[in-house]
Amino acid sequence: METKIAVVAIIVSEKGAVERVNALLHDFRDYVIGRLGIPYREKNVSVISVVMDAPSETINSLSGKLGMIQGVTSKVLTTK
Repeated sequence: METKIAVVAIIVSEKGAVERVNALLHDFRDYVIGRLGIPYREKNVSVISVVMDAPSETINSLSGKLGMIQGVTSKVLTTK
């Protein structure tokens, strides 16, 4: 199956959502190339960038599951 390189940008604005986000990222760990998390304490948010190499369906699955978590916003940028 063809894979794509993707960057998933995640903003967590509710502290209670952090555990669920981390659990999801753990579930998709086989597709994660790298991850950068920055806590922005002055604004009470966490910003996470995740680079993946995965089939489109897998990337979309992660994005959809992240979007269902209250206090989490995510966007995906993929290669063509």
